[in-house]
Amino acid sequence: MEGALKLWAVILIVGALNYASRLSFIAIFARREMPPLLARALRYVPAAMLTALVVPMVVAHAGMPDPTHPRVPAALLAVAVAFVTRSTLWTLAAGMGALWALQALGR
Repeated sequence: MEGALKLWAVILIVGALNYASRLSFIAIFARREMPPLLARALRYVPAAMLTALVVPMVVAHAGMPDPTHPRVPAALLAVAVAFVTRSTLWTLAAGMGALWALQALGR
């Protein structure tokens, strides 16, 4: 029972700290004008975070870099489709279709 109590305590503390950090950022800039340089930099945060999450999953296979894995050409095709069509649905369909086709050919 002691382990479960510690786990819940850690979950609650981390949740409270996460909430406080987000709330403090909102509270600081709620009544102030954000500096233009900071506002311009914050526009790129979602793209940078998505890239930081996706690229390691595409390039690494079983924990090791593997540029020959089918994920790499499928991801490149998805990037090209996204650039041309600007459509999330077509990007997902092209990327997943290419990945499944390449995996089927590799068997």
